[in-house]
Amino acid sequence: MSVLLETRGLHKRFGAVVAAKDISVAIERDSVVGLIGTNGAGKTTFVNMVTGYLKPDQGSVRFKGRDVTPLHPRQITRLGVGRSFQIPQLYDSLSAYDNVVVALGIALRNARPRWLARGPRLVPGYGLPLEEAAEQVLERFGLAEFRDRPAGVLPGGVRKLLDIAMTLALKPELLLLDEPTSGVSSEEKFAIMDRIMRAVRGSGATVLFVEHDMDIVSRYASRVLAFYDGRVIADGAPAEVLADPDVQLYVTGTRTTAEGAGHADD
Repeated sequence: MSVLLETRGLHKRFGAVVAAKDISVAIERDSVVGLIGTNGAGKTTFVNMVTGYLKPDQGSVRFKGRDVTPLHPRQITRLGVGRSFQIPQLYDSLSAYDNVVVALGIALRNARPRWLARGPRLVPGYGLPLEEAAEQVLERFGLAEFRDRPAGVLPGGVRKLLDIAMTLALKPELLLLDEPTSGVSSEEKFAIMDRIMRAVRGSGATVLFVEHDMDIVSRYASRVLAFYDGRVIADGAPAEVLADPDVQLYVTGTRTTAEGAGHADD
């Protein structure tokens, strides 16, 4: 498989705190990569540098072979990078349907800046008018029953799905998800992720997702990057990474104190 995203020697410092230290990774197309680590490990800093919200002090980010390090987030989005946030970014006063229409309208505007002046246009990637494409997105994510309800009153899991649906509606080649199951009950989490992954597979997007739930990571990721102290301390298949002694000591906390002390003395 070809490389879609590559980072080379990313460094980022905030005062005395080093948030990223020589992060060099390559993400292949069609992969599903989980990012794990405790709070402050550097996961969000990494995602922010990839999406242009932070500029690295050193190093570069390449997307489809192009250096996107100096670009603004909106420019990177237009190249095919989509991102959802831990807290859903929704228009709470608008219905679920209208939220999706807004997202698709952005895609249509980016493709045809004067689409309103030229009359109805087909949404890129859908081949459908705006309204029909929005209905298709809602159906794909199992959100049709919430079509006319204001986003502000939707349950937490549904809000998550709607936020991700809006991001995926833009047809990104790379989709970054920040804790897609946070705020979702344990009874809902697998159903939510199943819907997300079905939609992702249908879109052909490559996925990077930040997650603290190791059950979710084990079940859905094909590869895991473990972060600690601004560094990637393990990179590989989920079972391999979750069994790594450093990951157990610094990330998942599954090793005993005696084992941890013995490791520190090695």
